[in-house]
Amino acid sequence: MAAEQRRTGERITFERGFNAHLMGIDGTWRRHCTMEDVSETGAKLTVQGSMEGLNLKEFFLLLSSTGLAYRRCELAWVNGDQIGVNFLKPGEKKKKGRGAAQMVEI
Repeated sequence: MAAEQRRTGERITFERGFNAHLMGIDGTWRRHCTMEDVSETGAKLTVQGSMEGLNLKEFFLLLSSTGLAYRRCELAWVNGDQIGVNFLKPGEKKKKGRGAAQMVEI
């Protein structure tokens, strides 16, 4: 099933993209990215720089330069330098166990 067919809700596409950053939950890494489109439940991002070795299971999408506007995300798919992310709701628990990253609520 194609990604477009799995999506629910309205998706907004940015003509020139929206500049943002990805940041590890523990703050040990950060990458510039461009948000290509977004919906209530997720987004498609083009990442600048290598993603190799990064913990992309759960991370932050920083939407402002100060970091005050952000979404907590999990990786949905990877296709070259593009990734799909699902937004996690505050208090949402992961299905597999309770790791340290899941116990910290921001």
